[in-house]
Amino acid sequence: MLILTDPKFTASVKGRRGGGGSRLEVNDNQALVYVIGNFGDVKSFSVNYAANVVLSPPLFNVAGMIPGKSRPNEYVIFSGHYDHLGIVKGNRIIEKDTIINGNKVVLDRDSIANGADDDASGTTAVLTLAKYFKKLNNNERTIIFVAFCAEEIGEFGSAHFAKTVDPAKVMAMFNIEMIGKASKWGRNSALITGFDKSTFGTILQKNLVGTNFTFYPDPYISQGLFSRSDNWSLAKVGVPAHTISTDQIDSDKLYHTVKDEYASLDVANITAAIKAIALSSRTIISGEDTPTRVTNVEVKRQ
Repeated sequence: MLILTDPKFTASVKGRRGGGGSRLEVNDNQALVYVIGNFGDVKSFSVNYAANVVLSPPLFNVAGMIPGKSRPNEYVIFSGHYDHLGIVKGNRIIEKDTIINGNKVVLDRDSIANGADDDASGTTAVLTLAKYFKKLNNNERTIIFVAFCAEEIGEFGSAHFAKTVDPAKVMAMFNIEMIGKASKWGRNSALITGFDKSTFGTILQKNLVGTNFTFYPDPYISQGLFSRSDNWSLAKVGVPAHTISTDQIDSDKLYHTVKDEYASLDVANITAAIKAIALSSRTIISGEDTPTRVTNVEVKRQ
């Protein structure tokens, strides 16, 4: 598509590339060529574009299911995402014991962002819950366990999943995101994003009466966490889909760094959170409780 642009709109055409006062964009397999200038009686333009096309590898969600006994068409979802940041720029350090030609050598430290908390802790919970509920083998509703891809770059895995499942059949979604460190309230506690958007959190807390575990409303509202994880793809179409987390997102210095590694995790905290999720979900899985639908949410990401 060729777009002729009056010079007075030059400031609006940002990120200019190429010569001749032009700009090129490629979106959704369509090339947009902006040409800025005063064109008078020009009757034709010639536009040449050459590019190296890089095909992205396919992305996969990984899912499993335990069919429900009496309510097979009502779904309860447990999810986490298995992707992270990949290779990032490492911290540069001076290795004092490494000398070449009398000089200390500057080396790259670890540049692999493992994502132990974000979100291997969550996918660990999903796998553990799958084993637990399979062993119980008494779920009245169908349980779907899914590890999403591409959360970090835009929640593409969960967005695709949301298009393949009927949201009216999804009774609840437990999205588990970063449970590897104690919450601001200490161990045996976790936050639920969008607590006020449905009765999901109230039901979970009711099922934990008599235990020492407490679910709290998300205290980090300014962070927009309700729309920043894989629950959002289903929440915005009405599913009571919420994220459970223990991360202190406002002060977590390991978040999105190469130091988010297993050694930094509080395994006891992970264990407590998984147990709490298993116990708190039982009346939803049995069909005794159904959270209210999510309504009045902004469709755009926060």
